[in-house]
Amino acid sequence: MLRFDPFRDVDSLASAMLGVSSGSDRAPRFMPMDLYKVDDHYVLSADLPGIDPGSIDVDVDRGTLTLTAHRSAPESSGVQWISSERFAGTYRRQVSLGDGVDTERIAASYDNGVLSVTIPLAERAKPRKIDIARAESPSEQKSIEHETT
Repeated sequence: MLRFDPFRDVDSLASAMLGVSSGSDRAPRFMPMDLYKVDDHYVLSADLPGIDPGSIDVDVDRGTLTLTAHRSAPESSGVQWISSERFAGTYRRQVSLGDGVDTERIAASYDNGVLSVTIPLAERAKPRKIDIARAESPSEQKSIEHETT
């Protein structure tokens, strides 16, 4: 089954017109990811198979979460490639964070080719119950006003 890629034609057109490569068979184009909310935090899961965990960087700066990873190309001297479909190079993905996250408590782990980033909500952004104060009855207000004058 082929996946529809609306940008493939635009990339090809830009490459042809500008003479610039927008990616090759050996350079990565994207980092597939999922982002979802569970209770009081978000979870971002990014597929990075074959990536050395030491090459992964997760940074937060001015409300932007940046994921960077590098996969080295296999040694190719003396090799006659029959098929070369696995990307090599640097992957980078950026996600804008809202004001409601606690950037100090963001945590990341890498397991079985999946980078998982936990993004907790800030205390001020968590849902909370608002107590409703009971309004005074008009007779209670008058008696208080009389006492103060």
